[in-house]
Amino acid sequence: MSRLEAVKGLLAQDPANSRIRYMLCMEYLSAQDWPGAVAELSELIARDPGYVAAYYQAGRASEQMGEEEQARGFYRQGIDAARRTGDAHALSELQAAFDILG
Repeated sequence: MSRLEAVKGLLAQDPANSRIRYMLCMEYLSAQDWPGAVAELSELIARDPGYVAAYYQAGRASEQMGEEEQARGFYRQGIDAARRTGDAHALSELQAAFDILG
């Protein structure tokens, strides 16, 4: 069984667990399955809008697909989420990624 399949199994047992869903997202990123990563990251964001790291990774995956406007949207949403949650480190990373895209 692959790591991806193992994490999918964990998520099936606990679909509301944001950490496990993020682990699944990271497996998609590692496999360079950008659409799969964006789909799962979007689901994570919808379920847990305060999971700030998801916005950065969704933006990064969107950039890999050449979807710069979509990436900007994730970064913008992430900037707002980081401000709401008081996560200065994530705010800095998201702002830098957004600024690079212009």
